[in-house]
Amino acid sequence: MDLNTPRHRWRRTRLRAIARRTPAWHLNMYKRFLHMPLIRACLCWLAAIYIRLVFTTSRWETQNSERALTLWDSSQPFILAFWHGRLFMMPHIWRTRAPIDLLISHHRDGELLARTVSHFGFDTIRGSSSRGGDGALREMLRSLKAGKCIGFTPDGPRGPRMQVAEGIISIAKLAGVPIVPACYAISRRKVLASWDRFLVPFPFSRGIYIWGQPILIDRNANPEVTEAARLALEDTLNAITQSADQHCSVDVIHPDPMPDAVDWSAKK
Repeated sequence: MDLNTPRHRWRRTRLRAIARRTPAWHLNMYKRFLHMPLIRACLCWLAAIYIRLVFTTSRWETQNSERALTLWDSSQPFILAFWHGRLFMMPHIWRTRAPIDLLISHHRDGELLARTVSHFGFDTIRGSSSRGGDGALREMLRSLKAGKCIGFTPDGPRGPRMQVAEGIISIAKLAGVPIVPACYAISRRKVLASWDRFLVPFPFSRGIYIWGQPILIDRNANPEVTEAARLALEDTLNAITQSADQHCSVDVIHPDPMPDAVDWSAKK
C-alpha cells in the first residue's frame, strides 16, 4: 500500500492544519477524558466486542493447526510468536482455556491492550526489551516453568517492522520450549500508517489463520546456531504472512527495510 500518494499527502496536510487550529485546552480535555478509568474500561470492552463481531461475521480458515494442537494436547508450554501489526485478531487463534500470558509494553497503549485481551482470558506480563525487561524476563520464565504459554511480538514494541529481535530467542533458549509462529490475514481491512502497519479488520470478510513450523533452540546452542534460529523464525513469520495476504487477495505488507544487517547475536 503506497502511503505517499497525492491523496495521502493531502490528508496528512489537512490533519496537521486541523491540529494547528485546535485550541490546546481542547486537546487537554480530550486527553483527560481518555485517561478516565471508566472511559478506558468502556473502550476496551467495546474493542473486545468489535473483535468478536469481526470473527463471528467473517468466514475463517485455519492452516497447519495440528502443530499447535499437538503441543496443547500434550500440555507442553510454548511461545506463540506473531508480528505486532497482526495482533488484532490473534485472540481467536488461541484454544479456549489454554493458559497464556501475553507480553505487553508499559506504554499507555499497552494498558488498553492488556484490558482488551483480558476479555478473552489472556493474562498479561508488562515489560519490553527497553523498559522493565529484566522483570518481564523472569516472569515469563516462571510462567513457562509453570506450564503456561507465552504470547510474544518479536518486532515489538517499536520495530523494526517484521524483523525478529533477539529477546524471544533468548527466552526460548533459557526455558527450553519451542517457538510456534502464527499470523492472520483478512480480505477487508484498514492498514494504519504506523511503524508496524497495524491491521484493523472489517466485519463480513474472509480471513485465514496460518501456523508455522515450531522452532526449538537447544539450551547449549552457540551464537551461530542461535542466530540461525532467529533468522529461521523471521523467515517463517514473513513467509506465512505473505501467504496469508495472498490467500485473502490483499496487498502484501513487507518488512521494514534496513540499510545494514543487524547481528543480534553480537548484542548480548
